Amino acid sequence: MDRPRGWPRRRAGAGGGAVTTQQAGNKPSQLPDGRDRLPPGQRLTDGWPVLTYGSTPRIDLATWEFRIFGLVEEEKRLSWDEFNALPQIDTTTDIHCVTTWSRYDNRWQGVRFRDVMELVDVLPEASEVMFHSYGGYTTNVPLEELMGDDVMFAHTHDGQPLERDHGGPLRGMIAHFYFWKSAKWVRGIEFLPDVRPGFWEMYGYHIHGDPWKEERYVGD
Repeated sequence: MDRPRGWPRRRAGAGGGAVTTQQAGNKPSQLPDGRDRLPPGQRLTDGWPVLTYGSTPRIDLATWEFRIFGLVEEEKRLSWDEFNALPQIDTTTDIHCVTTWSRYDNRWQGVRFRDVMELVDVLPEASEVMFHSYGGYTTNVPLEELMGDDVMFAHTHDGQPLERDHGGPLRGMIAHFYFWKSAKWVRGIEFLPDVRPGFWEMYGYHIHGDPWKEERYVGD
């Protein structure tokens, strides 16, 4: 199908440039649940292409703020220092971009989604979460899909602070969805009672985004 209106452009930058084929080598070819590790229609890369829409925001950590709001008893705001005082995790995941490249074995450090969620009392009618980013980007994810041990907000990638072009200082990390669901420059989460499309979802991307079902665009 045709690319949705507003297709992201590839930008040169740290980790950017052309996608080059990566050989799987001795890496496992299957996930523990028996699925192929590489989702259908994907190809491996040893780089990390930079894909974004619009300009890359410049964010001052002195004024950075993370907001938890929506269907909660009382909203909460965290400074950068307060956010990073939360329990930290270290995990390694694969990433799969809707534009068909995948990159294995990305090591992340950051804060688990569940630990952020526990800072507030979420109302029982909440079933969806909208991620909000600096620059106005949004993306929606079902709440039940965010409860996994490796769903997180990442500030470090492969031992280095997450670069601005790749979503630093903080991005979401949801490895079992296409990578557009792992919002760059994230600044807050909103708990919602129903499905509401985020930015790319309003421009033709799939509302769910499972790589193993090839849920790339509306109608897939």
